[in-house]
Amino acid sequence: MKLPFKNRRDAGEILANEFASMINAANVLVMALPRGGVPVAEPIAQRLGVPLSVIGIKISRK
Repeated sequence: MKLPFKNRRDAGEILANEFASMINAANVLVMALPRGGVPVAEPIAQRLGVPLSVIGIKISRK
């Protein structure tokens, strides 16, 4: 099966290019989930020149 992206970072770079023309980065914060979201979000935040925040989630298992 052929995937549309080489890897998560590649996906982030492609998304960053799409977002760059649509977003006024003055009041933007990119947020990422730690399990796989950071490699996607990092190039987006870098391209837009905005902060990147990682969301901490605690899952309670009983």
